[in-house]
Amino acid sequence: MPRISTFLGLAAAGCLSLTSPTLLAQTAQIAASPQAQLDGASSAVRRDFTQFVQYQVQNHAGSAPQGFPLEVADVQDLKDARIAYGFPVYTVAPADLLAGRSELRTLAKPTGIWRFVITLADQPIGLATVEQVNGKWETVAYGAAVMAKDLDAAMSAYANAERSNVRVLRIYQAQSDLLEVHGGQGGAARYAPLHSARQSLLLQRKGTGDGLLDASELLEPLRAAVKKNLESAR
Repeated sequence: MPRISTFLGLAAAGCLSLTSPTLLAQTAQIAASPQAQLDGASSAVRRDFTQFVQYQVQNHAGSAPQGFPLEVADVQDLKDARIAYGFPVYTVAPADLLAGRSELRTLAKPTGIWRFVITLADQPIGLATVEQVNGKWETVAYGAAVMAKDLDAAMSAYANAERSNVRVLRIYQAQSDLLEVHGGQGGAARYAPLHSARQSLLLQRKGTGDGLLDASELLEPLRAAVKKNLESAR
């Protein structure tokens, strides 16, 4: 099972690079309906996770090896882990963000990437990242336990039952993940900065009210981070 074993080397799936090569080849899957994407990605992640668990349980006894991508004390615990729910990942092009010609919510575009929360005893232990490879949905990474916990807590706090009022934004060039929360009846979108955004942008959730930030509070820190990271990458 060589493909499955390589997932052990992908524990850094939650880390943000400044660029995402996969975004260059997403046109076909983005054109598909959201339900078709969800169906395809869900089928793939459940198939691949079953294979991943079988391989790890057969080849690792006892404590999880160093660098294991999912947060489990014992690899055998994976037998009780499950795929909880998935969501598409959106992003904003750096040029659009720097130009500031529109609202943050209208600048966000789908990447074609889906991520799924993996749970054990109803507690998040990591994320599975799924995208189309040569026209077929595949799980390409496991990891991001910190983000999984943070995101799941934010989902519990702000999402409706169908999670139809939220989107996950990954601003690659700012190394930041955000949960976008849409207000009812056309209300403005507001944002929960996730762990990466709080670190990269030096942000904190508000201590009062609902804890969400307005887009206006995010734009300048995002633009500053994008400019800094793009300049350092040259």
